[in-house]
Amino acid sequence: MYFSVSTTHAPATDLGYLLYKHPARVQEFKLNFGKAHVYYPEATERQCTAVMLVDVDPIKLVRAKGRRSSFALQQYVNDRPYVASSFLSVAISNVYGTALSGRCSERPALADTPIPLTAKISAVSCRGGEEFLTKLFEPLGYKIQAERHQLDQDFPDWGDSRFFTITLSGILKLQELLSHIYVLMPVLDDDKHYWVDQDEVEKLLRFGEGWLSAHPMREQITHSYLVHQRGLTKVALSRLEEDAVATQEDVDEAQDAEEERIERPISLHQQRLDAVLQTLTKSGAERVLDLGCGEGRLLRMLMKQKQFTEIVGMDVSSAVLEKAETRLHIDRLPERQRARIQLIQGSLLYRDQRLTGYDAAAAVEVIEHMDPERLAAFERALFEFATPRIVIVTTPNREYNSQWETLPAGQFRHRDHRFEWTRAEFTEWANHVADRFGYGVEVHPLGTEVDGIGAPSQMGVFQRR
Repeated sequence: MYFSVSTTHAPATDLGYLLYKHPARVQEFKLNFGKAHVYYPEATERQCTAVMLVDVDPIKLVRAKGRRSSFALQQYVNDRPYVASSFLSVAISNVYGTALSGRCSERPALADTPIPLTAKISAVSCRGGEEFLTKLFEPLGYKIQAERHQLDQDFPDWGDSRFFTITLSGILKLQELLSHIYVLMPVLDDDKHYWVDQDEVEKLLRFGEGWLSAHPMREQITHSYLVHQRGLTKVALSRLEEDAVATQEDVDEAQDAEEERIERPISLHQQRLDAVLQTLTKSGAERVLDLGCGEGRLLRMLMKQKQFTEIVGMDVSSAVLEKAETRLHIDRLPERQRARIQLIQGSLLYRDQRLTGYDAAAAVEVIEHMDPERLAAFERALFEFATPRIVIVTTPNREYNSQWETLPAGQFRHRDHRFEWTRAEFTEWANHVADRFGYGVEVHPLGTEVDGIGAPSQMGVFQRR
């Protein structure tokens, strides 16, 4: 099993302090199933790489207590000594335990600082293929490269195996990287080598703290990590749901409030919604999607118009959807009204059959919350696969930010914004998307325009040719 961690954070050799492993030494650690070796193939001020090789003893595996297969030879003929799995998670816990806990006595500030990190793992078992790997790691902010291995290089006709070498890159704390790998390696392999009980729930919650409750594949991760034990899974998901409500919802509300305070003097958000509603009404659309619906402000406005016979609000957050359901009083609506509206949880980065066949879709102040490298996935999911007749996209105009004295220069209006476009940048993106997917597009200002700066927000109206 091969696992490496690299950084270019200067001085890069500080990685040795974070891992508590000296770059000039080759170290060996005993594990209850074999050994782990740690060494540094490169250790300079510009780049440093620490490699962990996990050497699993197959004889120890046979003698260890645990589950037994009905196939007798499987104890001796299997891929367990070579595949990144729960063995790697245990090795990380034993060898990099201090780093996994986020402690570093020599460099405490660095342990709490996001730095550029790259992890390489070989070989990873993944029956779901590259798509499944992407769904696991991209929501955590990683750029992922996956190289699939052949079953046998001498017999290429046999095709590809389920094994990958994966490379993960991102800017994050070392503790976060190790925690993600600790939890997700057993999920990919889906075959833990030790008995799973209530203690494993506590490990999942401890190492998943701060990220698992908001992960779009939270349920699948929890099921696989706990080897599909329903009782344990139910307990874990219940506690994760509490965490999601207590943490992510509070953060989102605080950030939304910040943006609203900035824009409140000109009632910008209401102006956006009014413009979107007017455009949808004029389009003649009857079946409408509100993508990234949040707490349901646009949904409420759509519900008041008899023209819209089917209204679907989608958001990635189940907690936000519950709040929308409460604020829209869906449970108290007359049956005919209740039949018009539906709330669904989902991500805009993946193809979703539930979104096909609608007349129109609106994404109000949504795209700026996506990492720029993920926009291509959003474009395909919406314009290539869902293909509504009308698509409305609104996003802030960065040029207008200078008009707000309360907004420091160079900052975005919302802390979760990954980017904010100028008028020219938005127009260029809109034209590119329209040309690529067979739409026409018109770009409109939203709000009062200022000479040389434009309006505070902007709207693209795409119409399928």
